[in-house]
Amino acid sequence: MSQQVIHQMVKFQRQVNSLVKSNIIKPTDSLWKIALLYGDEWAYWKQQLIEFGFSMQDPVSDLLVVEGWDED
Repeated sequence: MSQQVIHQMVKFQRQVNSLVKSNIIKPTDSLWKIALLYGDEWAYWKQQLIEFGFSMQDPVSDLLVVEGWDED
């Protein structure tokens, strides 16, 4: 039996989804609003998002609809 490692972006996506479900942020909010919640960790997550082609003006909903985080 082998364990599958969950991609770090899947974990981040789940955390952001939880924030949306808790009405802390809205799906229509820009990604930069997450920075207010992640504090010191934001620089890392911002870089990850940029590497996957996101801009900080993209809506949170764009992040939530990603089905695969394959790195080519």
